[in-house]
Order: sequence, then structure tokens, then C-alpha cells
Amino acid sequence: MRNVWILALAQVFSACGTIMLVTFGGIVGTHITPVPALATLPLSMSILGLALSSIPAAAMMRRIGRKRGFIGSALVATCAALLAATSIANESFVGLCVSGFLLGSNMAFVHQYRFAATEYVAEIDAGKAVSTVMLGTLVAAWLGPELGDQLRLLGGWAEFSGSFVGLSVLCLLAAIVLLALGPPSQRATVEQAPPRPLRVIAAQPRFIVALLAGLSSYVVMSFIMTATPISMHVVDGMSVAETKRVISTHLLAMYLPSLASGWLIRVLGIRLMMYLGVALMGVCVLISSVVGHHFVHYLTGLALLGVGWNFLFVAGTTLLTTAYRPAERFSAQGLNDFTVFGSQAIASLAAGPAITLLGWEQLNLLAIPVLLGMLLAVWRLGHHTTHPDKNVATGVATTSGATSNNP
Repeated sequence: MRNVWILALAQVFSACGTIMLVTFGGIVGTHITPVPALATLPLSMSILGLALSSIPAAAMMRRIGRKRGFIGSALVATCAALLAATSIANESFVGLCVSGFLLGSNMAFVHQYRFAATEYVAEIDAGKAVSTVMLGTLVAAWLGPELGDQLRLLGGWAEFSGSFVGLSVLCLLAAIVLLALGPPSQRATVEQAPPRPLRVIAAQPRFIVALLAGLSSYVVMSFIMTATPISMHVVDGMSVAETKRVISTHLLAMYLPSLASGWLIRVLGIRLMMYLGVALMGVCVLISSVVGHHFVHYLTGLALLGVGWNFLFVAGTTLLTTAYRPAERFSAQGLNDFTVFGSQAIASLAAGPAITLLGWEQLNLLAIPVLLGMLLAVWRLGHHTTHPDKNVATGVATTSGATSNNP
């Protein structure tokens, strides 16, 4: 587990980029953009960078290895954070958008940490490895905003310029930590069969369900979470402090279950974890669309949404690692992440118009078809194979690996 914890620590530092953009990007954009309506464009550019870089990131690491790819990306993120600091100081909105895109591109590599972690453990412990790495984001959710707030007036520079100087140090620390990353296990590097065409891999029921789990978890979560501050503060007139508390609770609920989700997968199995994830997200939709939208409803609903996201996403990632051979690893993971995070970008961009045109209750109801579709997919997986969870645990499908022997 040593290498898994190295990846988790790198996740702490690297994930601060997106979290800092989410926290401060809109505020900074409002100050320097020539068009107020484009204030959140730097954040949107980061999501676009993540989606567009998912497949190239996987292809690059197939050629040069995980370790070199991760370190190189962290160094690029270091430069991107410095570009953001300089852009803020010089009131360059274009520069801030470029830095946002580059920071998002780095996250395409960071999201591969969870797959890399499965290469250092036995197949049955894949879920535990994934959830351990995701714990790093829980720490980043506190570290990013706190560091950004403490350094926002650093050195008498423009407000928040110092925040991104601090981010550059964190990204550099991630690169340094990753220098200690060891080679993956022999299981992850030894080729047992030639690669199949990507269309063949993607046609497998396991791959389809795993991809749908990631897609539905991120689409529903991003759609509702992005609309929450607008609904609470602008529509319902709640305070900024109340809104911040709900979002903070939601982020905590997203990553804190990682302490137990890996163990739960071993005990309950992947399909039951997926059912639980969908059920919790469904209860969130029920509370938000039927029960009401007072503070307690927002708080409870967003907490359930976070836990449901964790269960469904971790289970989907674990299932995905059983759907490809070692030589197919990077192409399969690249396709998965491109689809998942591209869909997340669309959901995030659609949340603003949806809350404005439809209102909070109707917006939540739009999540129902997605969740029902996910339930159907999991049910069909159970009928496609007699013991799907047992097969996952024992590695009937060859698990993840790398075509390069570079760690």
C-alpha cells in the first residue's frame, strides 16, 4: 500500500487546483473580465481541459509510463498556476482562461491516479485502493480554500494572485512526492494477451455498466450541485454562510465515505454498492423535488447526493478495472474518462439555464431518467452473468495493467 498512499498524498496537492478554481475563479473572473457574463469562463475552461485531455493523457502514459506522465503533468500545472497568478496581477482574463484550461488538463492525469493505485494491490483490494486515493480530495477540499484565503493578499499583489502562487507550490510538491512512486506489480505489466479493438472492449456489459456508473454519478451530482448555490442564495434568499455550509457538507459527504467504501465493496459486492448509490441519489431527488427546499432539505439532500456519488463512482471504477486486459488499459481508461468528464462538463453548463427556466423542483426531476437507466443497467448486468460480483473479486476478467514497464 506504500505506493497507494504516495498517490493519495499527490492527490491532496494536485486536486487543490480545481478546488481553488471552483472557490475563487468566479470571484476573480468578476474583477477582471470585460464581460460580466463570462466571469465563470476560467472554471468552464478547466472542465473543458479535463474532458479534452482525458484520451491524450492516457495515450501519453502508455508511451512514457505512469510516473513520468504524472510528474510531467504536475510540473505543467505548476507553470499554469504561476500563469494564473501573473494573469490576475496584470488583469489578463485570457491568461486566466488559458491557465484554467491547463489546470483542467492536469486533472486528466490526476484522475488516472485511482487507476494507477489498482496496479499496486491484489485484484480483490482494487476498491480499497481507489477509495484511499480519493481520500486525498477530502483533504484538498479543506486545504485549497484555506490556503487560497490565507495567501490572497500575499506581498501586496493583486487580490488572489498570491493564492495561485501558493497553488504552484502545491503542484510542485505533488511532482516531488511522485518521484517516490515505485514500479507497478508484475501482474499489471505482464501482457497475457494481445489488445482487442476498442469497440470490442466498449461493447462488453461490464465496461458499459462501469462507464454508465461514472457518467450517471457525475452528471446527476454536478447538475444538482452546480444549481444549488443559485437556488439557495438567489432564488430562496438564504445567506452566503448557509449556502457555503451546504456545499461544504456535500463535499465532505462525497469523499469521507472513501474511508469505508473500499471495504463495503468487498463485503457487499459491486452491484449492491451501485444499487445503494443510486438509491441515495434518488432520495436526494425526492427530498428536493417533493419534500421542500428549506435549509434542512438542502443540507440533507446534498449530503445524501454526496454519499450516493461516492458509492456509485467507486463501484464503477472498480468494475472498470475488470473489463480490459493489460495491453488495453490506457485506451479503455481514456475512453471512460473522456465520456464521464465530457458529460460532467455538459451537465455543469446546463445547470444554470435549467434552474433559471425550470426551477429547483423540476430541475431535480430531470435526474430521475438517468438514475432509472442506471438501475436497469445494473440489473441487466446481474442477469448477464450468474455471479458478477464473484467474478469481479476473483479476476475472471483480466484486470488493469500497463503496456509500458515504466512505472
